[in-house]
Amino acid sequence: MSEHIVSRKIYFVVFGALMVGTVLTVAAAQFDFKQFNTLIAMTIAVTKALLVILFFMHVRYGSKLVMLVVAAGFFWLAIMLVLTLSDYRTREWLGRVSPTPHARTATSGATKRPASESTTGH
Repeated sequence: MSEHIVSRKIYFVVFGALMVGTVLTVAAAQFDFKQFNTLIAMTIAVTKALLVILFFMHVRYGSKLVMLVVAAGFFWLAIMLVLTLSDYRTREWLGRVSPTPHARTATSGATKRPASESTTGH
């Protein structure tokens, strides 16, 4: 089995694309895209991950079995993301809101404070 030799030019182009992706990530974080924030961030992240997997991990030049395993991994990741995001999006349907750290308790009427805001002076 012979190895495929990738030129330095390809590595530098991919590195440049990853740097552009990083700049896009930082730029996208500066703006509010409403409900598209997650979609934009995930699109940039998946694109960068694909570049790393295809070129730096040499999957692009690998056998069909290697490509199948990588595709199965991405398919599984997609399933997990869809399930997680659907759970997150439907939580408000239940009408329950998670308590804030400073919520009052029903029994004592005192305000709960996180351990980091302790008044003991330590």
